[in-house]
Amino acid sequence: MAHFSRSILSIVTRPRHLALLAVLAAAAVPSTADARIAGYDGVWNVTFATTRGVCSSGYSVPFTVTGSRVSSAGGGRVSGTVNRGGAVAVQVSVGASHASGGGRLGGAAGAGSWRGVISGDQCSGTWQATRS
Repeated sequence: MAHFSRSILSIVTRPRHLALLAVLAAAAVPSTADARIAGYDGVWNVTFATTRGVCSSGYSVPFTVTGSRVSSAGGGRVSGTVNRGGAVAVQVSVGASHASGGGRLGGAAGAGSWRGVISGDQCSGTWQATRS
């Protein structure tokens, strides 16, 4: 046991070995940016396209992801969830208009589909998202 303690002590007290241990320790801890990308947190700009119905296309709405929750980043009521794999389910309402959608986020982009009643018209379509 005394031999083991002296071996560790000699590694830790040598400046070259200490520097190597510091580099290895730093590499083992993910950076804040890596953690953010892995977790989907941030503001996502979501653009909606209508593929069925007479609703307007091209609207862009910002959503915020914090942990597993999706919420509004401005304009309308937004609620939803995203799981660790990036699967997302969201409900949006603005006045009498409402829609729900699902899809997947990954890295800095995402895509999926939606359907709802917009200004009295039933519509559905797709969405594309990019993280700001």
